[in-house]
Amino acid sequence: MFNTGFKSKWMLLFIVTMLAALVVAGCGGGASDTGAKDQEPGAETALKGTLTTAGSTSVQPLSEEFAQAFMAKYPGTNVMVQGGGSSQGVKAANEGVADFGASSRNLKDEEKAYGLTEVVVCLDGIAVVVHPENKFVEDLSIEDVCKVFAGEITNWKELGGPDSKIMAVTREAGSGTRGAFEEMVMGKDAKISDTAIVQPSNGGVHQAVAGDKNAIGYLSMGYLDDKVKTVKVDGVEATVDNIKAGTYKISRPFIYMYKGEASPLLQAFMDYCLSDEGQAIVAKHYITVN
Repeated sequence: MFNTGFKSKWMLLFIVTMLAALVVAGCGGGASDTGAKDQEPGAETALKGTLTTAGSTSVQPLSEEFAQAFMAKYPGTNVMVQGGGSSQGVKAANEGVADFGASSRNLKDEEKAYGLTEVVVCLDGIAVVVHPENKFVEDLSIEDVCKVFAGEITNWKELGGPDSKIMAVTREAGSGTRGAFEEMVMGKDAKISDTAIVQPSNGGVHQAVAGDKNAIGYLSMGYLDDKVKTVKVDGVEATVDNIKAGTYKISRPFIYMYKGEASPLLQAFMDYCLSDEGQAIVAKHYITVN
């Protein structure tokens, strides 16, 4: 009986010891898991989801760069960028068709009534451009630029060039680039002539001017290259430094806008655009805001 009781007590002690070991092992496993999480900060709170944007074709190339960099930083995200023009961007944001809209002009009074939150991500200049082989026009007054697009000056000989018809190239109605150009160059009284060639994008204007020696147009600075030639306006060249200094007058903001409260993903994207990393992307072609 003594041996049987001793064995029973020994067996009970063994079971208790094993259970204690398992508890300790379990606690140790928890500590190991915590350490793994510490090695991967933000693993449980990593951003995920999709954002959509539509609007200004001037802002579109910058939005695409922002999107690529943001998605590389946060692999669980997807940012889809579309154009359509500034007016469409305002409409998309107001109606919820897109998570946020893009505009390359200030919002009109009736658009401000929508109550959209506006985020200025950079500044841009609108350059007056001609064909690279146009050697006779280097500088135009803002009044002459207005008259060319209003159809009051129609021949290059009126500006010191050959006897050739001027082919003015403009953007479509609703374009943020056109809206800003009309506000800053045409003023309240002058209108862009119906004889001007209309293009649906900055890329279209660029292609039209690059392909016609008699053409003149206006472009976002982000589209400038050696296929078109910039013209000084009132003696001032369209450069980042001149826009920052306020000496080049044809400039405008690039604006993102959304309605209601921003989701965590949307807020993170806006914060990224305004961060040092985001503004470094801006600085490649445009003017930073911080």
